[in-house]
Amino acid sequence: MDQQNQAVFEDMYKLFLQEFGKGRKMVLSTSLQDHVTSKMMSIVQREGLFYFQTDREMRKYGQLSGNPRVALCIENIQIEGLCRETGCPLEDAEFCRLYEECFPSSFQRYSALDAERLFAVTPLRVERWLYLDGKPYLEEMDVERRRYARKEYVCITGKV
Repeated sequence: MDQQNQAVFEDMYKLFLQEFGKGRKMVLSTSLQDHVTSKMMSIVQREGLFYFQTDREMRKYGQLSGNPRVALCIENIQIEGLCRETGCPLEDAEFCRLYEECFPSSFQRYSALDAERLFAVTPLRVERWLYLDGKPYLEEMDVERRRYARKEYVCITGKV
């Protein structure tokens, strides 16, 4: 059963990444010492990793330096992962190509700045709400364990 679920995971995760595409604007949530912040970021996806850039002087940079656990969110998708700094944006030609293609004005304004740094998020868990035949489902992809689940959401109502 576990091998079968891993095969299902691989197929569904590959489909998710294809549907996600090259880039999207997403909310990035970070925290440090019980202070949580969220900021809209321009994100590009390459080979299952999610990349963004930010300035070393930003509060977000300090949070990322102290706590690599992050969440990315857009519409019906939430991605929890581990974030790591990879260098300067211009040092990664493929990131630059994708970022300029998806977010040309941000690329032109910020990517060459001295204080700008590139980060990669390795997803650990992906959750997505789906609506099939008018019914809500929660799709869960445990990237660490390579497991997939889709559960119909049933609201249990009761009297208090």
